[in-house]
Amino acid sequence: MKTRITEMLGIEYPVIQGGMAWVANAQLAANVSKAGGIGFIGAANAPAEWVRDEIRKAREITDKPIGVNVMLLSDYADEVAQVVCEEKVNAVTTGAGNPAKYMSKRKEAGIKVIPVVASVALARMMERAGADAVVAEGMESGGHIGEQTTMALLPQIVDAVQIPVIGAGGIGDGRGVAAAFMLGAEAVQMGTRFIVAKESTVSQEYKDRVIAAKDIDSVVTGRSTGHPVRSLRNTMTKEYLEMEKNGAQFEELERLTLGALRKAVVEGDVKMGTVMAGQIAGMIKKEQTCEEIIKELMQETETVIKDRCRKFE
Repeated sequence: MKTRITEMLGIEYPVIQGGMAWVANAQLAANVSKAGGIGFIGAANAPAEWVRDEIRKAREITDKPIGVNVMLLSDYADEVAQVVCEEKVNAVTTGAGNPAKYMSKRKEAGIKVIPVVASVALARMMERAGADAVVAEGMESGGHIGEQTTMALLPQIVDAVQIPVIGAGGIGDGRGVAAAFMLGAEAVQMGTRFIVAKESTVSQEYKDRVIAAKDIDSVVTGRSTGHPVRSLRNTMTKEYLEMEKNGAQFEELERLTLGALRKAVVEGDVKMGTVMAGQIAGMIKKEQTCEEIIKELMQETETVIKDRCRKFE
């Protein structure tokens, strides 16, 4: 499947792995890239030298394109921006801020800049700032979310900008990929599906919780703070929502979730940790290699498109 995104990034398939904090390390990103998509190392709030080490580890695994997801509110954002340029990664996705001040330096280094956006206004702003593409991410995704669904957001952003658009949020199989393409996307970004990849180094408890999830198991916390987060229901989310209902202050809520993602990803505490996952978690039934996931996605997408075309002939 050739699109402007596959041509721009030099990848075989229009599949991008989301740069999930604590989840998307060199091991996962490199194996997604090796399988024909492009993997992104999640810099999150990690120091710049950790990011450099992960980039180099990824390049020991594959010579395929590699990206880094940069959280612009990170205390280390400036240093990470310098590292990705020095290491000449192929692409950078950005979130939680405006990447405009880093744009020219990355362009000079030949890095494609792809901001994650949750509104038409932000997509237009990023295009004017020089972004090469944008990820239109709907509220079905795991982690920090916006307010619009992918199905509503994606076509509006496609209509609003000239640069390529990548669809994200609520995409878990070939039907979702085909739907995103019908709405105008030129690639898809997926996170939750790759959490349970065999190459993913997250705790087995985290993987098992995602695989066991039902359609109603995701919940959004933090709406009262203006920072909504989607994760799977557990003891922590129940306590958090009760505190929100009773008008708890931001500081109290922050204390409850401090280090909670690491608890789930690294320590396997899926009761008091934050098990970030999107609404498609209920569709995931098994662990697969990155290669198996991507090949299955592409085969399903081709089948869906061909079958639907035949039905409307």
